Amino acid sequence: MSSTPETPASAAPLQPEDLTGFFRRAERPDRRTHKIGTEHEKFGVFVADGEYRPVAYEAHVLAVMQGFMARFGWKPGGERGNDGALISLERDGASITLEPGGQFELSGKPLADVHLTCQEFTQHQRELHAVSQELGIAWLASGFQPFATRDEIHWMPKPRYAVMRAFLPTRGQRGLDMMLRTCTVQANFDYASEQQAGARFRLAMGVSALTTALFANSPYKEGEDRGFASLRSDNWTDVDAARCGLLPWAFEAPFSYQRYVDWALDVPMFFIRRQGRYIPLHVPFREYMATGYVDPDGVRHSATQGDWELHLSTLFPEIRLKPYLEVRGCDSVRQNILCALPALWKGLLYDDDAGEAAWELVADLDFGERLALWAECRQVALASPRVRELCQRLLAIARDGLERADIRDHRGRTEAFFLDPLEALVAAGTSPADVARAQLGPRPGRDVEARRAFVRAFHFAGAGLEDT
Repeated sequence: MSSTPETPASAAPLQPEDLTGFFRRAERPDRRTHKIGTEHEKFGVFVADGEYRPVAYEAHVLAVMQGFMARFGWKPGGERGNDGALISLERDGASITLEPGGQFELSGKPLADVHLTCQEFTQHQRELHAVSQELGIAWLASGFQPFATRDEIHWMPKPRYAVMRAFLPTRGQRGLDMMLRTCTVQANFDYASEQQAGARFRLAMGVSALTTALFANSPYKEGEDRGFASLRSDNWTDVDAARCGLLPWAFEAPFSYQRYVDWALDVPMFFIRRQGRYIPLHVPFREYMATGYVDPDGVRHSATQGDWELHLSTLFPEIRLKPYLEVRGCDSVRQNILCALPALWKGLLYDDDAGEAAWELVADLDFGERLALWAECRQVALASPRVRELCQRLLAIARDGLERADIRDHRGRTEAFFLDPLEALVAAGTSPADVARAQLGPRPGRDVEARRAFVRAFHFAGAGLEDT
């Protein structure tokens, strides 16, 4: 479930009914068919020369992708980058893609349960470790790159990023940091109907702040603790207010696909794609749909279904509606709690009683209070007594939902088993950010020793632990 389609789905002219039809066609009325897709990003660091530098495409990332093809049966994805560069891989319904700064993302295959999801990500971690260790590359799971400056990070050869790189600084101060220096773990969930999509959308938007606190794992920027448990989350507050954040209308009844469409139509576009070329276009989609666009070469373009799907993939609210519901509020984390993310959300979203109980935790907040809770979660996370209590209750609700589903692994454990390490952190009042702080201190710095320490603290796969 990759976050951005590599190739627009259709060049057919866009009709008004297609706007909501995109979501209606995705409905899965039989709830027994509802699946889980998980996405995970990590930062690459080349450690073999002892300098601990962010990875570059030609020298490092390309070699990793070639290793995946040669050793583990991955194939090139559908889109090529600049000058034919390899920028994505595919295998058995899963994909690997590159984020702007070389962040390596696995978008997992939609799977029936969290046991299968965790098997998939365990396999990915092992494959990434095997290939990268031989190449002297470490991969770090953190929400924000902990030591590198923006100028130290290499851009990946994907043409769409050139358009975003030019446009986002006109919308906010930290769009380039979002592109180059953030990583996340996300999960994707199905819906049976418009009503259910709305209920799940509202619930997810309502408790998203709490999941930000649970997975907060980015206190460091350029070698210093900047006073936030999740700098990644804070970074998103200054990217583009029109396309990011919490959506106030999500908490207003009744929900409809049309309300999401109306919001999306008014967000400025990034681009359209024609013959593999990304053409900058920054008007609201509503205007483009009404009047079309004549590009600098004099070619007139009219809105297509593919344009609409591409535009929807460039919207970045905390919860995003696509052919599935995408929860987006969490920092990238290490393997020990990675599987807790899809487990937590499955327990809340795929069990009606759990969903109702979780919504009651935040139902009485007005929108200003929701924003304040989100800010508290990103800054202090589980160090806040209020946030810690809400997270304890949220985890208990999710556990009940997973226990009722009663899907067991070969050892007889339900999916609630994956919440155990997260519950231990909450019981201690300690977020992943606090674990890193205890290991690294407030000002590790940016020299080689500090970079080595960051690699150890946030290590996900590959080289960098040989001397520990």
